[in-house]
Amino acid sequence: MTLGDSARSQPQTEPQAVDYPLTRSSVFLVLTVHDDASSVDTARATVAGIGDLVKDVALRDLTRSVSCTVGIGARIWPALVRGPAPAELHPFRVVEGQVHTAVSTPGDLFFHIRADRPDYVFELERIILAALDGAVHVEDETVGFRYFDARDLLGFVDGTANPVGAELPEATIVGAEDPAFAGGSYLVVQKYLHPLDQWQALPTEMQEAIIGRTKPDNIELDDATGDAQKSHKTLTTIVDADGTELDVLRDNMPFGRPGAGEFGTYFIAYSRRLWVVEQMLERMFIGDPPGKHDRILDFSTAVTGSVFFVPSASFLDSLADDDAVPDTTGTESSPPVSGDEPVATPAAPSDGSLGLGALRSTPTERNS
Repeated sequence: MTLGDSARSQPQTEPQAVDYPLTRSSVFLVLTVHDDASSVDTARATVAGIGDLVKDVALRDLTRSVSCTVGIGARIWPALVRGPAPAELHPFRVVEGQVHTAVSTPGDLFFHIRADRPDYVFELERIILAALDGAVHVEDETVGFRYFDARDLLGFVDGTANPVGAELPEATIVGAEDPAFAGGSYLVVQKYLHPLDQWQALPTEMQEAIIGRTKPDNIELDDATGDAQKSHKTLTTIVDADGTELDVLRDNMPFGRPGAGEFGTYFIAYSRRLWVVEQMLERMFIGDPPGKHDRILDFSTAVTGSVFFVPSASFLDSLADDDAVPDTTGTESSPPVSGDEPVATPAAPSDGSLGLGALRSTPTERNS
């Protein structure tokens, strides 16, 4: 039975564990796939079998929470999936303000590994990389941890505005607007570094004005009006044309190495609509009004930036069949891939490669 036969006979809308409860430990793993057919095949087999790899680790102790969500980037999508891409998927777009820049860095695959104990996270990451068997290059590996009552290293509670209950799938899961990819989510990740000593030198009242919440008890402060400097909370609040607030799901985590003087926050946002996160970043880096950027960026520097699509679990499973492509027939009437950036196509392998290498240096790659 081909994948086309099996996949078309059942809905492909079971999401991955995007909404998995907050855990104590996590690894954020960004990889690029080598430019040859064998590596792409290995990557495809690994992501298609991720459910079994998670079970292999989780079954060692059923009281432990273990999960992994997998994202696929725009560059590798055509070769790995062998079909059309989700409507909004494109490489991370650089956002350049007068003072700060949101950089774009390489990334074909993303693994968000979560568990309540770091040894389970470590073990699952080790097994995933072993399955990939040298087919990838590790672009970034960040080990995160839950810091007290879900605070970042700046000392504030992080993720307060996350949707809950029935609001969560509405905010994070693609629906009828892109039927071939229903059940999936867009994913944006950025790694921020903090000069912690400079931040800690600020009076608490100034820190609270920058964030838009009180530090000890996480109470919202009033929004600035007119052209006054807006807080981080206000600049990251996005509304649609009707004034309805559009949420994203953050699972940010602190990371750090005190001995090396490295402190940071790993930003990770799942969203039904990529443009919501992009507008959030534009308001932070360019400012509203332009020139009045998010003051948190004076103490939080973005050193990575990547975009992925997290397909539904059933879509991911369907990639295991080598003889067919997933059912994306619904994309015939879907909008083309948006964005100005080139997207890889499965080029004829005259030299054994897939012709992806030339696309590694896109206009949106790291510029700092």
